[in-house]
Amino acid sequence: MDFIDLKTQYQRDKQAIWERLSRNMENASFILGPDVAELEKTLAHYVGVKHAIGVASGTDALLIPLLAYGIGPGDEVITTPFTFVATVEVIALLGAKPVFVDIDPKTYLIDIHQVEKAITPRTKGIISVSLYGQTPDMDALNSIAKKHNLWVMEDAAQSFGAIYKDKKSCNLSDVAATSFFPSKPLGCYGDGGMIFTNDDELALKMRQIANHGQHVRYQHCYVGINARLDTLQAAVLLAKWPHFEEEANSRHHIGQRYTELLKNTVVTPVLEKNTTRSVYAQYTIRVQNRDSVINFLKDKGIPTAVHYPIPLHLQEAYRSLGYKEGDFPHAEKAAQEVMSLPMHPFLTEETMQYIVDNVKQAVR
Repeated sequence: MDFIDLKTQYQRDKQAIWERLSRNMENASFILGPDVAELEKTLAHYVGVKHAIGVASGTDALLIPLLAYGIGPGDEVITTPFTFVATVEVIALLGAKPVFVDIDPKTYLIDIHQVEKAITPRTKGIISVSLYGQTPDMDALNSIAKKHNLWVMEDAAQSFGAIYKDKKSCNLSDVAATSFFPSKPLGCYGDGGMIFTNDDELALKMRQIANHGQHVRYQHCYVGINARLDTLQAAVLLAKWPHFEEEANSRHHIGQRYTELLKNTVVTPVLEKNTTRSVYAQYTIRVQNRDSVINFLKDKGIPTAVHYPIPLHLQEAYRSLGYKEGDFPHAEKAAQEVMSLPMHPFLTEETMQYIVDNVKQAVR
């Protein structure tokens, strides 16, 4: 059994993928080839924003907006400690200070009610993390940011395709970043990412920063980096794209079915009140005896994962921030109890039932 079934997806899309790749090989369109521009246009239209900028990874998609905003030493950026490390490392790499806010213990999303208390004169912006496939209450977060003249970036690495009210994830804030890591709801065959915004000036600056800071060849307006989305990865994404909406709906329905089957057995995911569709990048439950449950399921041929076992404020790399155990109790408790079950659009009812039956046995 696969935790994420990329093999079935590949068999379905194999012909389209190789047609796209072969075309690029024959044309030698390896760097910023036409498939990159086509993907940007396609995804911008899907999300409902003016600008989409393809970049080399989800981490680059987080870093480049911070560079464009001029974030540096002395600045503070508010985010959550319960996320993948990339959310925070991009802040720290620029010499700025990540300021953490605890999570809502039910949704694992940033606790909106605690954000305002974390704002100081040095705060420049907020990175909200759309964890496990759904977004926080972005309207409430944007309202707080506007009141304090801050920008908001959605870390949508796990939520591309999710719907908040009637709008897509990546079109809910000043700027958004997503990842095309192979296991994501829309994944390529390596690293890749994209930035979304409606801000014309910001978009132009970010596009230039991602290509060595140049506005025309050999003329550099900004200190930039090499963060271009590889054309071959764009080709893979375009080949997969015709099936994405169907897969996003399948993810939502499979996640809801899991919840129905597991209710009263374990703590199941709770959707934020404004979530119309979660893409369940992970289907994450909570159990008291996690190690024994994981080992029991492993013996039954069921793979699992833990996203994430150590909150970022307790990681060695971020000890200098001065946080200690007990500062963010909800994030710390979740880190000790969460575990993710197999989740992908091709899960059958039979396979789900097998997984659920064994989870029930494991937690007895």
